[in-house]
Amino acid sequence: MKALYAQQNSPGEEMTFVFQERENLPPSRDHDVKVQVRACALSWVDTKLLAEIKLKKELVPVGREISGVVLEVGSKVTFFQPDDEVVGILPLDSEESGVCEVILVHEHYLAHKPHKLCWAEAAGTLRDGLRAYTALHYLAPVSPGSSVLVLDGASPFGTIAIQLAHHRGAKVISTAHSLEDKQYLERLRPAGARVIDVSHGKIDVAESCLEETGGLGVDAVLDAGVRLYSAEDEPASRCQLLPHKHDIITLLGVGGRWITTERNLQLDPPDSHSLFLKGATVSFLNEEVWNLSNVQQGKYLDILWWCYIMDKLSNGIFRPQLDEPIPLYEAKVSMEIVQKNQARKRQVIQF
Repeated sequence: MKALYAQQNSPGEEMTFVFQERENLPPSRDHDVKVQVRACALSWVDTKLLAEIKLKKELVPVGREISGVVLEVGSKVTFFQPDDEVVGILPLDSEESGVCEVILVHEHYLAHKPHKLCWAEAAGTLRDGLRAYTALHYLAPVSPGSSVLVLDGASPFGTIAIQLAHHRGAKVISTAHSLEDKQYLERLRPAGARVIDVSHGKIDVAESCLEETGGLGVDAVLDAGVRLYSAEDEPASRCQLLPHKHDIITLLGVGGRWITTERNLQLDPPDSHSLFLKGATVSFLNEEVWNLSNVQQGKYLDILWWCYIMDKLSNGIFRPQLDEPIPLYEAKVSMEIVQKNQARKRQVIQF
């Protein structure tokens, strides 16, 4: 069997991806489940996070969101049996690559897959569903009548976040980075999201949001990165598509919640003062937190075991932004595109 790994190179060099031949699986433990992988979604490998939590190694397994069929179960496994269809996200410290025909997974990282879902759709929705649920349930609980701004709504994560916010009765505003993105968002069902086209750099996002909310501001913002400095200090493409942090603070309403993916966010005293006056908060969206602390395991299992994500997907509430399924022999090329953040749709390997 072949498995895909990321090769850690010298700092500043691009990461390379290699197939390694695997002769045998490691010995199965009591709580392990042997899974025949049918599909695996590709996600960006966060080498900085791996280094920070002391998981830096020469070869990093690639592909963590999987769907497949149970082949065997350990002696103490109680939730699964052979022939069950399952989905799951492999933990950060997993030695297994999801881009492999057969893998071993601890039962706590798996959930049952509804039979009517295709393999690629199930695997391709897992991470974005987990991120959206984390943002809109735990970090910024959305309720009917609230307003939500989703930046870069045509991204795989943005698409799921918009649909989840709609499902919870929120008024959704989204930004589009191109005409194609704008048309895609306007075709989303259920319809209703106000789409702001920022592709030409002529639209003031803060002004548009305040106008849309009658000057009150939005209750929650999910960003896709922000500009931290002046236009002269940022790359032109970043300046054009991403709002400045001051714009985000301006468009937040009283008691608003800013959910950010900007890990190096720096707030100056005037920024903090503005947030204080509004009673607004900033939260960092890192979906890996569920597996970085045992304290969070119960909440994580609640999301997976009760199949919240899969339930919403099977009922048509989620429609993921997926590319066409990719054969195994194209996995290296696809992963290179993903690692360079050049993929606009979720890439899924199908066996």
